[in-house]
Amino acid sequence: MTKRVTVAEIEADVADYLRAAEEGDTVLVTRDGHAVVALIPAPEPGKAAAGKGLAGLAGGWEGSDELAERIAEIRRTAPRATAGFD
Repeated sequence: MTKRVTVAEIEADVADYLRAAEEGDTVLVTRDGHAVVALIPAPEPGKAAAGKGLAGLAGGWEGSDELAERIAEIRRTAPRATAGFD
């Protein structure tokens, strides 16, 4: 089951939404109606897609395509931040 919540809602009840993810739900956090982050249940060690690293954990829930598209858009349009090691 996917739950959509706003940033304000998750700030107020983060423990409840973490518990929902632990129990198998996906929690899609939105800001201004756009998906910004998802809490997903962590796989058991060794169960993630082999060889895919963190990418093996992502996707497969309702709205994940929207999130992936938004991330790609940000990567195309946002200037890269560089650390100032002066």
